[in-house]
Amino acid sequence: MSTFPNSPKLVKGGLVLIDPESSAVVRVVALQYNPDTLSRTLQVQATGESGQRSQALRLTGPAVETITLEAEIDATDQLEFPDQNPGAVRFGVFPQLAALETLVYPRSDALIGNNALAGSGTLEIAPMETPLALFVWSRNRVVPVRVTDFSVTEEAFDPDLNPIRAKVSLGLRVLSVDDLGFAHRGGSLFMSYLQAKERLAARAPGATLGTLGLENLP
Repeated sequence: MSTFPNSPKLVKGGLVLIDPESSAVVRVVALQYNPDTLSRTLQVQATGESGQRSQALRLTGPAVETITLEAEIDATDQLEFPDQNPGAVRFGVFPQLAALETLVYPRSDALIGNNALAGSGTLEIAPMETPLALFVWSRNRVVPVRVTDFSVTEEAFDPDLNPIRAKVSLGLRVLSVDDLGFAHRGGSLFMSYLQAKERLAARAPGATLGTLGLENLP
């Protein structure tokens, strides 16, 4: 944290887990340090009807957007003040890693419940539903996502082999109305995200043909 009194307040990026039915916040996972870079890929969803003139400009739905980022977690500063940070002394960065890793696991009670159903002879068991994950990167980017890739590199350990530093690589796929539908809470959040893009696009400085060295189109 900066010691300058006039420094701007740092807003952290992170993930919010909500109940898809009630929209109640289940957990907020804030990144300890905002990554310096964030990569995004948008795959256009076109009709794919090559050679058909009437289909050349048609889209079948929203672009499939993927997000990749690397986050660092470090308990070194906390360990300098052990009395104030007993959790870091006892576990290192395990709790922060666990909070992120549980994004890709079903809950243990759900696993136990499904196992009990299978043991009782239930023929059809619905796949376990997880909370809806929202990737938050400023108020202009709150978007429903699914974690698709997760890798961890642990770099230092205390005498009890608790990790002190770690780098986490996250791959996220944005969930659109094609995935969730318009009635789903995640679908409405995606539409808000798309509408925010449109409002921001309207603020982009306009240009003229002269900017591109043209007087008229050929």
